[in-house]
Amino acid sequence: MTTEPKKRDVALVVDDSPETLRLLTDALDGAGMTVMVAMDGAAAMRIVDQITPDIILLDAVMPGMDGFETCRRLKREAGLSNVPVIFMTGLAETEHIVRGLEAGGVDYVTKPIVIEEMLARIRVHLANARLTQSARAALDVSGRFLLAVNRQGKIMWVTPQAQKLLSDNLSLPASDDFVLPDALLQWLEQAQESRSGSKTPAMASFPDNPQLRLHYMGKAGPNEFLLRLAKDAGAGLPAEFSSALGLTMREGEVLAWLSKGKTNRDIAQILGLSPRTVDKHLEQIYAKLGVENRTAAAAIAATARRGN
Repeated sequence: MTTEPKKRDVALVVDDSPETLRLLTDALDGAGMTVMVAMDGAAAMRIVDQITPDIILLDAVMPGMDGFETCRRLKREAGLSNVPVIFMTGLAETEHIVRGLEAGGVDYVTKPIVIEEMLARIRVHLANARLTQSARAALDVSGRFLLAVNRQGKIMWVTPQAQKLLSDNLSLPASDDFVLPDALLQWLEQAQESRSGSKTPAMASFPDNPQLRLHYMGKAGPNEFLLRLAKDAGAGLPAEFSSALGLTMREGEVLAWLSKGKTNRDIAQILGLSPRTVDKHLEQIYAKLGVENRTAAAAIAATARRGN
């Protein structure tokens, strides 16, 4: 019985110094890796158009496009978003380290490079990347409606089921640069703050499609937040009943959730509103329906549903 040879990891080394390229090429090749080299950011971008590396070693200071901008551009490519980038530079000040991490790097190594240390860091980051890829592959085949976004609301990864639900229910941009609406960005920030001690995930709806909801599941990384996507099939009153009752569509949604026993705070989270806004909607609903409390309003909603 013959066993297949182990796949060699591919490293892309980007540095304008021939000495550094030679040093790292010899060391990585000796460690059993396939090495590609680029002497500037533009060359690196051309290489990744042809092949996706498993790890990238990137010089921070290069003529033309520096390493920080190169990293940002690399991370915009969907296939490279999860490829670990290790910065290499003689700049050791905190501000430069922070710049590297904010640009998308996972680690920062100062020159002169100690080969044993670099190889150890590479092994750790490759192992972490494999674990992450395995977990996401498992989620993909599990049928879960999950996605992760960064602090700016940009999708970092999404399971096929969640991608289809988004595509079927929202007008997505032609590119993959989908970003959460401002209302959901504000909700995401609030959800992170209120998550501690909460037994149920916070929820919010998309402004353009209130039936489509996001549930905040927690942090998946330093700048990665895990969300669950769901669609409520029958949360709201039909549009014709909202009209017949003299309510706006939003008021109809608030009344529908009220009739399902949700508190004002629950309704605010589900619809992506502030509790104060929900209170104002309820005041209008009571006035339009000619009732004084939520119990009477819920009874009218139930009657409207049965009539449907």
